[in-house]
Amino acid sequence: MTPVAIESPPTTDPNPGARPSGVSDPAAAAQSIQLMFDAIAPRYDLLNHLLSAGIDRLWWRRTARAVRPILARPDAVVLDLCCGTGDMTLALDHLRPQPLLTTDPLPLTPVSPILAVDFSRNMLSLAQPKFACRNIRAIEADALHLPFADASIDLVTCAFGFRNLASYPEGLAELYRVLRPTGQIAILDFNQPTGLMGALYSLYFKGILPLLGRLISRDPRAYTYLPESVARFPRPPRMMELIAAAGFTAPTWTPYTFGVAGLYRAMKH
Repeated sequence: MTPVAIESPPTTDPNPGARPSGVSDPAAAAQSIQLMFDAIAPRYDLLNHLLSAGIDRLWWRRTARAVRPILARPDAVVLDLCCGTGDMTLALDHLRPQPLLTTDPLPLTPVSPILAVDFSRNMLSLAQPKFACRNIRAIEADALHLPFADASIDLVTCAFGFRNLASYPEGLAELYRVLRPTGQIAILDFNQPTGLMGALYSLYFKGILPLLGRLISRDPRAYTYLPESVARFPRPPRMMELIAAAGFTAPTWTPYTFGVAGLYRAMKH
């Protein structure tokens, strides 16, 4: 589907960022979300695949294919932000050149490892076995304070994690800081579609999903927070305004599965 572009002037939102129920302070919001993801980590993969009917795997692969030209470059430095248990990271790695094990004395072009970053230690501990024998480096870090030098990254991907940042403008500013000129962002996240699909989506997300999530995860907060976080997350026009305001050029949004999710892309000058 053709990406959607935007040229409208920016608007202002109060406190654009994730806010779990009962939390108004950005620092407290970040801590609450971190603790929540640590708690649901053991059942996170099961819940994701079950509640999305397996469509999440298609979204990850489609996102990876969208940035394939960058992934194909051995020297490209790729950062998968909010990597969780690593499924998006693996989709990226499948399209990376693989380091060769050889006794050939001729030097080989080194392949930069994918940097898989998350602030949930429990999530990363579940990702580590998946990363075994792969050219992936797991790093525990805060998305708003990344441990990377200015202009050191070629591509930042983020699948269903950007929505959980305590400040979307600060998150975008941090991505802009670490990207090299002509570097790109690819942010995959949920959306609220309109029309009949929107009505069905709302029924599922606000009624069925929290109930199933509570039963399986045994954490009543997590899957009450999920529909709330999607409802709070900016719609595509507003999100693209925020991306442009951070300095990125030509932001676009490509809807996936009738607009239930979508991919935001943009480039740094």
